[in-house]
Amino acid sequence: MRTTRLLCSVVALALAVLAGCARGRHDPTETYYLVAVNTKIAYWQEAAAGLRAAAGQLQVKWEMVGPETYDPQAQREEFDRIAATKPAGIMVSPADPAVMQPSIDAAIAQGTPVITIDSDATMSKRLLFIGTNNYDIGVTGGEAIARLLNGKGNVVVYTILGQANLQERLEGYRSVFERYPQITIVETVDIKGDPVVAFDRTKEILEQGKLKPDAFVCLEALACEEVAEVLDRHKMTGKVVLAMDTNQGTLEWIQKGGIGATIAQKPYTMAYYGAKVLDDLYHNKLPSLGANFAADTRAPVPVFIDTGGTLIDKSNVDEFLKSAAPAAAK
Repeated sequence: MRTTRLLCSVVALALAVLAGCARGRHDPTETYYLVAVNTKIAYWQEAAAGLRAAAGQLQVKWEMVGPETYDPQAQREEFDRIAATKPAGIMVSPADPAVMQPSIDAAIAQGTPVITIDSDATMSKRLLFIGTNNYDIGVTGGEAIARLLNGKGNVVVYTILGQANLQERLEGYRSVFERYPQITIVETVDIKGDPVVAFDRTKEILEQGKLKPDAFVCLEALACEEVAEVLDRHKMTGKVVLAMDTNQGTLEWIQKGGIGATIAQKPYTMAYYGAKVLDDLYHNKLPSLGANFAADTRAPVPVFIDTGGTLIDKSNVDEFLKSAAPAAAK
């Protein structure tokens, strides 16, 4: 009996030590934030799922915040509100890097780890960027357009001016088009984060008949569903539409043939891995968050972590949807 009681005491003590270690690693109030561009769109809901999964594994708190429409100033205000609480870490996708830079730098100065995901702010003191190599994505899209147009045609591009990641994608497209002098970008449409702008301008372009576009390229996730809808209503066939990301509507238009292809990113992976990086930065503090790590050959953090991208078209869209369904169910 005495031996049994002793064994039980040892086991209880061991469990208490393990529990204490777990509590020592993560404080009950430890919270990691994602400051998104537009919290209502599917892309950022997918990122939130990645953050939630990582936070569950780490046994910490998490929250995605940000405006419900494209609004760089509102995003900065949300960032400042969160930074004032001095959280364990913040990941942010800057809608406008110039607008966000002072806030990022201030958070770093107060000792809060900040990383960027999806869209970077290279002039800020953010610690690193996790996301897509946007220039390479543009090259992938440009090569697809050149192939589908057989090397010649007029292209309309839809973007959001001021977003560095979208500008990098456009530069990738242009680098490919330089090799095809018969491919011309005839207009670049700033949709300002509003898909209605894409719908209305596409309708005007078709009805005015001056630009005679052969292809429509969307550098962001919102426009191409609207483009496909307008083309469908006008019974316009034979046009090439290349989208961005994997909104449900985009994938359905690929299945129906209204969109030729889209380039899938990995917002889930960005936020999931971002949380793990922030957790490490919080618990293994750097000597200085404000150091110039980009120029340091022994830097403890990388400058960029590439999460990759995939071209999805009619040949693999069904397979993509099947593989995505189990993940969504989780």
